[in-house]
Parts: sequence; C-alpha cells; structure tokens
Amino acid sequence: MNQAYRVYVYVVELGGFSKAANALYMTQPAVSQYIKALENEIGTSLLDRGHKHITMTKAGKIVYEHAKEILHHHETMHHLIHDLYNEPKGEIAIGASYTFGEYVLPNVMARLRNQYPLIQPTIHISNTLEIAKQVDQLHLDIGIVEGEVEANGIQVEHLAKDVMYIVAAKHHPLADLERIDSIALEDATWITREVGSGTREATDKLFEQLNIHPANRMEFGSTQVIKESVEAGLGLSLLSKWAIRKELEWGLLMTLPVEQGFVERSFSILLRKKLQQTRSTMALKQLLQEYVLEEV
Repeated sequence: MNQAYRVYVYVVELGGFSKAANALYMTQPAVSQYIKALENEIGTSLLDRGHKHITMTKAGKIVYEHAKEILHHHETMHHLIHDLYNEPKGEIAIGASYTFGEYVLPNVMARLRNQYPLIQPTIHISNTLEIAKQVDQLHLDIGIVEGEVEANGIQVEHLAKDVMYIVAAKHHPLADLERIDSIALEDATWITREVGSGTREATDKLFEQLNIHPANRMEFGSTQVIKESVEAGLGLSLLSKWAIRKELEWGLLMTLPVEQGFVERSFSILLRKKLQQTRSTMALKQLLQEYVLEEV
C-alpha cells in the first residue's frame, strides 16, 4: 500500500496523472490504477478530476496528510535500521531562517562535510514562519530559526542566544551623536525585513519598547541586502550580532548608543514531534550545539 500512497502524493503535488507518471517512471494507466485501488480501499473519492486541474476532496486532503507521514516514517525506518550498523549517511533536508542560514550555517556545513562525508545535505533558506511550516509538513528534517514558533506538531529546542543592535553607516547623520533621542529615531528611515521574518518580529518589538512609530520604512527580503543598504547610508536597521561581526570589525557599520536600543532573542532548533530522528539529523544537531557554544 505504500506505493499507492507514494503515487497519490506525487499526483497531488505535481498536479496531474501524466506528470506523476513521468516522475515515477510509470505509465499513466498504472498511475490511474493505483489511485483507483486507493480510493476503493478508502471507500470514497479522493480527487476531483476537472478539465485542467485536479483538486483534492475533503477525504483526499486527510489521506494526503497521513500519506506524507506514512511515507516519511517508512523512509525514516530504513535510515534508522541502516544507522544501527553504519556511519550516518544519506540525504538530510535542512531549513534555516535568513540570519542563521546566511551567517552561521555555512560554517556548520563545513564541519558536517569534514566529519560526516556520507551525509548529503540540501538547504532551504526562508523566513521563520515558512521554515516552521516546512518542518511541520515533513518537507524538512530539521529547521533552525529565530523568533517565536508555535505549532502543535513541532518540538522547539533552544540553540543559542542572539542580541540585535541598531546599526548605521559611519557617515549616517546620527552616527556622530553621543545621545540619540526617540524623536531622531522616529524621523529616521528604517530598513526592515518582511512580515513573517524573525528579524521583523524583533524590529517591531524594538519599536514598541522605544515607543516610536517610524513612518519612513523600506522593506527587503534579505538580511544581506539590508546590510548593504545600511552601509550605503539609506537608513537604520536592527541586525543580529551574528550578521554584522565582520562589518563592525572592518568599520563598515557601527552600533548606535541608544538606551534600550537592542533586542534579545533565541535561535531554536525545530524537529517534528513524535518522530524518531535519524543519526544524520542528530549528528547535525550536535554540530550546531558545539559550534554556537564555541562562538558565544
């Protein structure tokens, strides 16, 4: 029955019988037979077959979610059995939010490559909400994010403390001031991340604790673009210490002397609850923990 579930998941995610057949190296009639057999076994229709699009019925949505879990458990079972007698190996899907993914994860991946050369990582970088969603839906084996995550199916483990500071270019008008008041901060241009980002969540928290409501804002979807924009003098931003270490050392950015002008938050590891993790996932988790302890 696992093959029927696999075929069904492919049909749903690829949006058609022919595309699923090509991906599975099967004939289209064979795909249709698997779907029909699954519908007969379930006792109801799972797909509405329109002229151009295939959509899931209510029952089909239930079967899809559980089929994903069944297939994931089946794959994990084989990994775990292999792990009993062999070195960790195989594919691992890793998700990370932008700050961690762009400025911390590459160093951890280098260690993973050196210590466990048989592990084959794939990395997906997105905002915190999207990474949490992908872990919950079993598209990712592990996630590393900043900010708050609330999801019933996800286990959240603290990884490291992060401190975020208000930063500006050396030539910004506020850079020469010994004391910066709330009026100057409110009148300044701010460069922020998009809604759903942990960095944006922290920025909104900063505005609240400073009791300011800046009207001039620019919103970008990447921390790297924000850093370069701040360096160019376009405005202020709130950025993680992990993201600005080189720029502070090289004198490209500076932190502003603002009372309460920082936000503390945590980086967290996300894993799916009630799921036994493979040795590859646990090996990566250990490397993450070791790295942040060394760098704090």
